[in-house]
Amino acid sequence: MSTDKPTLGIVGGTGALGSAIAWRAARAGYPTVIGSRDSERAAAAAAETAQRLPAGARISGLSNRDAAAASEIVFVTVPYASHKATLEDIREAVSGKLLVDTTVPLVPPKVATYQAPGKGTASLEAAEILDSSTAIVSAMQNVAAHKLAEDIEVDCDVLVCGDALAARQQVIDILADIGLRGLHAGGLANAAAAEALTSILIGINKRYKVDGAGIRITGELIPPEPAQGA
Repeated sequence: MSTDKPTLGIVGGTGALGSAIAWRAARAGYPTVIGSRDSERAAAAAAETAQRLPAGARISGLSNRDAAAASEIVFVTVPYASHKATLEDIREAVSGKLLVDTTVPLVPPKVATYQAPGKGTASLEAAEILDSSTAIVSAMQNVAAHKLAEDIEVDCDVLVCGDALAARQQVIDILADIGLRGLHAGGLANAAAAEALTSILIGINKRYKVDGAGIRITGELIPPEPAQGA
């Protein structure tokens, strides 16, 4: 399967969210590299995922750092407890690239209560760690991983935050390819809203017995002109 699509690296790609994104991305024709702290585990996850993909789909597994180095766009899908160490590990590998941070600062055991990190959002903390040449976009915090892993239409919008409009649009285009509607949600500081919504949705899931609540923006949306808006 030949493709002109960029190679996507999924750092932490053996977890529930990362593996679901990897499967959807590879199925959509993106060369995909699953990353893990254990390269053998990453290779095994890639082989397992390949069994669900059409012939010719390109998916492989490497260490987190090597996966980031081999990719043009990198998704970080690790728990908050591993966020800082993971970013420090891949810092050089993502220099000058686009990094999509899906991290939510959940602090067990009270995961249904939002606890803002010191910088306000996990993605702003990422900006403190990464090289200034790395474009950071925050997305995917409010999508249930187990639904992404199924061959179904996911009834959920994705808030996409980032200080660079073009970088946000790149992510929105990828999301469209994997079956999700992404919406421009402003600068990186606005990621605090998406991160906080995760805790709210966890609480709603528990209280109302919902199998993975999400959010949907209502109303008729008119696509903005390419150069308009923040």
